[in-house]
Amino acid sequence: MIERRAREATNLARRTRAAYLGKFKSLDRFDWAHPRKIDRALVEQLVGLDFVRRAENVLLRGQSGVGKTMLAKNIGNAALTAGFTVRFTTLAAALADLLQQESMPAFERRLKRYLQPSVLILDELGYLPCDSRAADILYNIISRRHEQRSTIISTNLAFKQWATVSPCVSVVAAS
Repeated sequence: MIERRAREATNLARRTRAAYLGKFKSLDRFDWAHPRKIDRALVEQLVGLDFVRRAENVLLRGQSGVGKTMLAKNIGNAALTAGFTVRFTTLAAALADLLQQESMPAFERRLKRYLQPSVLILDELGYLPCDSRAADILYNIISRRHEQRSTIISTNLAFKQWATVSPCVSVVAAS
């Protein structure tokens, strides 16, 4: 029993390091009265992780400063605690990482970092513009994860702006 708990703790620590969640405020410290339109019941439902078990996706959309990233990280932390694998990154960092790969085999190996986790959190969609090559990479990630694993995307863009901002945002809108 003690050995199993030690293994579980080691496994959780390894998955937590690989998730790159960083520091964040826990939900019990979140000011639910600050943002006007945060549906607490829906957030609590998301933390229940049924969407992960069904390989569904989540879009967190709202103005800057309302807590989208903090909510995404809390959902990711709940997934880690439940035994799932998680990867948190900004969209810009993920695309930069993948665009640096010099060969197709290196690209495919690195792409696994974004395809394999049970939950991939792509923060700040539309924050920085991207070109058509980056949009192709994002499409590759989204389409290969579709109905296989869950993806959480955060953005401050209104849906009607997506097609006009950059090819990356259009890719997600079309998926």
